[in-house]
Amino acid sequence: MSLPLVACVVLNSNRREDTLECLASLEAGTCPNVRIIVLDCQSTDGSPDAVRARFPGVELIELEENRGYAGNNNVGIQRALDTGADWVCVLNEDVVLDPHCLEAMVQVGESDPRIGVVGPIVYHHDEPGVIQSAGGGLTRWWEGFHWGQNELDRGQFAAPRDVQWISGCAILVRRAVIEAIGGIDERFFIYWEETEWCVRAGRAGWRLVVAPAARVWHKGVQRDYRPKPSVTYYSTRNRLLMLSIQHAPFPAKVVAWAQILRTLASWSIRPKWRQKRDHRDAMWRGLVDFARGRTGRMPA
Repeated sequence: MSLPLVACVVLNSNRREDTLECLASLEAGTCPNVRIIVLDCQSTDGSPDAVRARFPGVELIELEENRGYAGNNNVGIQRALDTGADWVCVLNEDVVLDPHCLEAMVQVGESDPRIGVVGPIVYHHDEPGVIQSAGGGLTRWWEGFHWGQNELDRGQFAAPRDVQWISGCAILVRRAVIEAIGGIDERFFIYWEETEWCVRAGRAGWRLVVAPAARVWHKGVQRDYRPKPSVTYYSTRNRLLMLSIQHAPFPAKVVAWAQILRTLASWSIRPKWRQKRDHRDAMWRGLVDFARGRTGRMPA
């Protein structure tokens, strides 16, 4: 019986050292039959040359335009399918994988043909024993959350478990899932896109499972993470977009709009939130753009 082919897609944009560290962790992995595809999005820090020099066996695709996390990764996902991948692992360039991570995820995925999406336990890179995500869930109002977020790992997630979505920093997807439901929805550009992809897979009948023996450390979101106004824009617009695309229950849409409008009012009226004015404007812009049907990249 042939081993499943796993294609890892790593998206880089001016994060040369992070990408090289991610690739080194992949190279040290125990999973057999792995190919690596690096997508470089118009980097000016010498990333392409550094990847070619350090990892000559890696396929490097230099993107001519920035289509966001969704569109850029779709290029790599399609390339992975074209080269015969059985599983596609989409990775942020700022993750470091445990040597057994990929192998553990594939083993869980191959244990049941109904499993279509697999994720690792994600830890904070600056706090290696603290969980960033042990899989994602949705509240009754369709608010996204991470299981185990900021908890010290005490073995509370020791067994594989079904979840509703997987963090996009490291997500393994079965080929048949992509062929059945398509790739990442490029209307999102960035944020909420992996949640919608996972919800789409779950609604198509696939199981989404976290493999606890698979571990990655993610640099991108620390406990004191302070997002830029652009994150507020995408988070606002794309939350509503996801609710619309997936036909969320009407009460969930009402709650989302109420929360957004309440936050806008608070950031506009209360003196203590003066420093949030840029975020207020970004949230308002996201709300208006959703109402107008404007998707993709945030307008300049």
